[in-house]
Amino acid sequence: MAKNKFFVHESSYIDRPCEIGEGTKIWHFSHIMKNSKIGKNCNIGQNVVISPEVVLGDNVKIQNNVSVYTGVICEDDVFLGPSMVFTNVVNPRSHVIRRSEYQRTLVKKGASIGANAVIICGNDIGSYSFIGAGAVITKSVPDYALVVGNPGRIVGWMCYCGIRLHFNDAKETTCKACGRPYLMLNDEEIKEKNDQSEVKSVPLLDLKAQYAKIRHVIEPVIKEVVDSQYFILGAKVKELEEQVAE
Repeated sequence: MAKNKFFVHESSYIDRPCEIGEGTKIWHFSHIMKNSKIGKNCNIGQNVVISPEVVLGDNVKIQNNVSVYTGVICEDDVFLGPSMVFTNVVNPRSHVIRRSEYQRTLVKKGASIGANAVIICGNDIGSYSFIGAGAVITKSVPDYALVVGNPGRIVGWMCYCGIRLHFNDAKETTCKACGRPYLMLNDEEIKEKNDQSEVKSVPLLDLKAQYAKIRHVIEPVIKEVVDSQYFILGAKVKELEEQVAE
């Protein structure tokens, strides 16, 4: 990690290896764990934990007392409110090890998650959506949706700029604050009209996200094979043959 490219308060811990972008600020009593990736100009508040393999885009704002667990990916311009909660397994037990069952949670560009909200793992949070304070998200949230309650439900739509939208009978509206036009497609989807400012690329397969969930299982076995030097035949090959035969 290059020096003087980002700020880390002296009370915080940074494990290596990890990536931290230029202009990012990490405040008091936070812990950035190994193999995490933090983009440029992020602001990490007090008492924040970034777990291994977490990916944060540019300009992500994380308020105090948030733990971002393995499996979470936040795209650019995401806001995480104070004490909001991520999970990474759906059925945790103290006496059952479920590290191989971590699920991905994708928080898309520009989304805001309010204070004390809970995001159940395995769900996507749509671009520029707004999760109200204390909401519990049990299913994926579409772009621009305003979601509140337990369980979370869509009660309206938000503009790119963070102002609530109000649609007319023709299911069209223009944001009173910034002038962006929107069209409602159905009861659970809207889109911004005439927006040529950005061409979005949707990956067909996110191999990094898949590998992050099982890395802790695969790498010890690879090390075991390398240490044994049995690349041809050997116990692991025999074990695979028996499993395939079965």
